[in-house]
Amino acid sequence: MTEPVSTPPVVLESNGYQLPTDSQKNYMYITYAMYALGIFIGLTPIVGVILAYIKRDEMQGTVYYDHMQFLIKTFWVSLIGMVIGAILMLVLIGYLVLLAVGVWYIFRVVLGIVKLLDNKPVTPDGWFM
Repeated sequence: MTEPVSTPPVVLESNGYQLPTDSQKNYMYITYAMYALGIFIGLTPIVGVILAYIKRDEMQGTVYYDHMQFLIKTFWVSLIGMVIGAILMLVLIGYLVLLAVGVWYIFRVVLGIVKLLDNKPVTPDGWFM
């Protein structure tokens, strides 16, 4: 007779999230690094958003899931803002749009990294935090 297979108990943090694994933590650091490098090297956020889409489901239940949603939204809103800004450069207002999008992008990446290091969630639906 075989014994039933039991799954290990889910360990919850005080904030109600599951404890993330070291592998999940490393993927979060790599993903944020790709976004941060995007400030200097324009194509690395593409790698970051691909990682976020691939690993998002694995992060379900942890504080990192909100971070992945946050980063995906940051990528798409920044991309759309950059396209709109580039088009509006024809009427010179595009420079202000590009500046605003760039500042918003940097703010979100820095805020996300700070919250990640503090092991706190971000608000994936919010525009700023």
